[in-house]
Amino acid sequence: MENQFFVDSEFLSPKALAKKHKLETDPSSRKNHMEYMPGMEIIESDVCGKVMEQMKTYDASRYTVKDVKTALEHETCSIEDFKALLSPAAEPFLERMAERARLETSKHFGNTVYLFTPLYIANYCENYCVYCGFNCYNHINRMKLNMEQIEKEMKVIADSGMEEILILTGESRGQSSVEYIGEACKLARKYFRMVGLEIYPVNTDEYKYLHKCGADYVTVFQETYDTEKYEQLHLMGHKRVWPYRFDAQERALRGGMRGVAFSALLGLSDFRKDALASALHVHYLQRKYPHAEMSLSCPRLRPIINNDKINPLDVHEKQLCQIICSYRIFLPFVGITVSSRESAAFHNGIVKIAATKVSAGVSTGIGDHDTKYNGKEADEQQGDEQFEINDNRSLDKMYQDIANEGLQPVLNDYIYV
Repeated sequence: MENQFFVDSEFLSPKALAKKHKLETDPSSRKNHMEYMPGMEIIESDVCGKVMEQMKTYDASRYTVKDVKTALEHETCSIEDFKALLSPAAEPFLERMAERARLETSKHFGNTVYLFTPLYIANYCENYCVYCGFNCYNHINRMKLNMEQIEKEMKVIADSGMEEILILTGESRGQSSVEYIGEACKLARKYFRMVGLEIYPVNTDEYKYLHKCGADYVTVFQETYDTEKYEQLHLMGHKRVWPYRFDAQERALRGGMRGVAFSALLGLSDFRKDALASALHVHYLQRKYPHAEMSLSCPRLRPIINNDKINPLDVHEKQLCQIICSYRIFLPFVGITVSSRESAAFHNGIVKIAATKVSAGVSTGIGDHDTKYNGKEADEQQGDEQFEINDNRSLDKMYQDIANEGLQPVLNDYIYV
């Protein structure tokens, strides 16, 4: 692959440094971020147009206290109501929104909270995304687990009691081929009831293959729905193609996946517009594929290796809570995941209001679950993490803390027959 030199090199060559500098300073040197690359499937869909029309015309500042009160009085939350709930005018109503969100969550999910853990099997990447610890120009320890190592990691996780796993890779077809990921899915099916994927977007036939290998659902972060900001942040690689990424969930559903998950990385751009677009992406696909399970993740930017200055842009816990409550009121049937990017205190609070799924026993490094779970010496071959986590609780600790809040922790709710 063209970028493999950059991924594996300990230090960038003068030529590589020159290319990196040019990508950063000369927009004309970058490929058109709206133009598909060879091999990328183009599907006919009206979802993107609907989402972007709503997002581009959204002016959060025009909504008033009256609009917020009206939205909270409606039994069913319309798109206009949702826009009002996301606006600054809704901030004084956070307690009322939380109570409404709690009632909706209780009505549709009871008092259950689902638990899962991610497993990173490779951190090689061919993209240059300026905010990501895996980006191809970042000097980190790169690693790709072989099948024996993957199975060892999975067994450690399964022995902890976990029944749902999310398999992740860096975005490199060269190092993490679809076939490689498929073999990992087959192994995961031996140990887990639910298998999710968070990998680079692929075509419909490839999603169909991965589903046959054992994958149940697919998560794709759009990162930001702001196409201009997206262009400035994703300077090179397949991830640079914004529309191909947008349609990933729909291709996954066409490929037979049972469920799909959506997210913006809050803090990259205007978080209110990104939250609006994320929810509308779900809203329109939900109507098009009513049989599918859909969920929203709510991640904020976290510091990454070699750059400790990256932090959420104006997205504080109060704003995050507002977004999550708005999601629940607008999309009462949709799962909401809060990751270990957030603190234990925030987790403990939000699961009582709107979140239905949390990660536990998390590591974003490569090949270190045996170290983390069993206290063994670190392996020099371990790969570096993608970002810093904020909640380090084990599965047992997370399970007990959720139970102590009067909620029911759930490890699995799906049985194959």
